[in-house]
Amino acid sequence: MSFEQRLNETVELIESRLECLCADLKAQGTPDRLGRAIHHALLAGGKRFRPFLVLESAALFDLPASLALETATAIECIHCYSLAHDDLPTMDNDELRRGEPTVWAAYDEWTAILAGDALQALAFELLGDSRCHKDPQIRSRLVVNLARASGGSGMVGGQALDLEADKRTKTAQPTLAQIQSLQAMKTGALIRFSCMAGSILAGKDESEESTKALTAFGNSLGYAFQIADDLLDAEGDAQTMGKAVAKDAQAGKATLVSKLGIDEAKLRLSAVHAQALAALEYFGSKANTLRQATNFVVNRKQ
Repeated sequence: MSFEQRLNETVELIESRLECLCADLKAQGTPDRLGRAIHHALLAGGKRFRPFLVLESAALFDLPASLALETATAIECIHCYSLAHDDLPTMDNDELRRGEPTVWAAYDEWTAILAGDALQALAFELLGDSRCHKDPQIRSRLVVNLARASGGSGMVGGQALDLEADKRTKTAQPTLAQIQSLQAMKTGALIRFSCMAGSILAGKDESEESTKALTAFGNSLGYAFQIADDLLDAEGDAQTMGKAVAKDAQAGKATLVSKLGIDEAKLRLSAVHAQALAALEYFGSKANTLRQATNFVVNRKQ
């Protein structure tokens, strides 16, 4: 089965689960407006790439999708919460996401904030429930690792550094090393968790070669994803992307592309691409779909 077919299967599987969760929230008494905003945040499109990585990393250990579904859904809840918050006027001030109005633009700011808050809570509810995994120690490891990836030393911390550089230090542009660090936190941490999740679900500890290989893969893939994202902002088409482009340059924001230049950024992307593929060698042919996913990240157009 091709990468595109596997990704489409993931989209169908995850979106079916998200629909069920939205119905559950309504049945549990979530206020109507908040529930509709949560539904909008979760189901207004998206590639579901992070859940895909969870499912494919689990498949490396012969775990069926059913045993990784709750973890995959939890990471998508965290990702969608982060987008709902990132788009707010006080942060990135975006009105378009995936070709649709952002949550705050469709509703209002306070509803978007609360929808994001609810999604973050929902993610950890999913991981803590026995439906996620029968072993409470594995559930605990998933909770701790996702909390680290999404918290102050991960995604949230990276967003803080990004906003600080953008809004507070206009005269002191961050260095290339600082940009790499903040993007490894803001974007890379969740991708790394998604890649590592399979080894956690399989009961592998951090010292095992399989976990090390997936960690290295996740680090390289996250870096590649961000370089590609910066290149798309610099060269992409708004209609194809489904969101505004060239915002970074217009705002004078320091990015990998602004520091390296487009040609050098493409060379860096090629090198990181090779590193990601090298990390997958440990898994042999079992990792072929993840290899295709890596190629997709490097060559994506939206």
